Amino acid sequence: MVNFNPNEPIYLQLMNRIIGEIVRGQRKAGEKLPSVREYAVDVGVNVNTIQRVYRELEYEAIVETKRGQGTFVTSNSERLETLRDDKKREIVHHFMKNMQEMGYNKEEMVMSIKLQGDEE
Repeated sequence: MVNFNPNEPIYLQLMNRIIGEIVRGQRKAGEKLPSVREYAVDVGVNVNTIQRVYRELEYEAIVETKRGQGTFVTSNSERLETLRDDKKREIVHHFMKNMQEMGYNKEEMVMSIKLQGDEE
């Protein structure tokens, strides 16, 4: 079961979950995803929600459905690299927006990232 954010559509949260797994390398190119029914039971949502998730991911060329075989992470390495870059830009954008809202300028943001990196 997954704890969902009530302020965001469940299908988007599940799409982002799968995209995150792909970007982190937890799901590999060409890997078969769970069946719609199996994934619905795993996360505790309606089958129709998972069908929408898979359909949207297919529309974005992140997965491909092979009739009678299931749904698979795309084997297109260029698409996967673009997905990874898009996710990185999205995270950086949110970080910068949040920091700007707190009153930090770009130099302060860069310095905090450098300091944080030195601590790890």
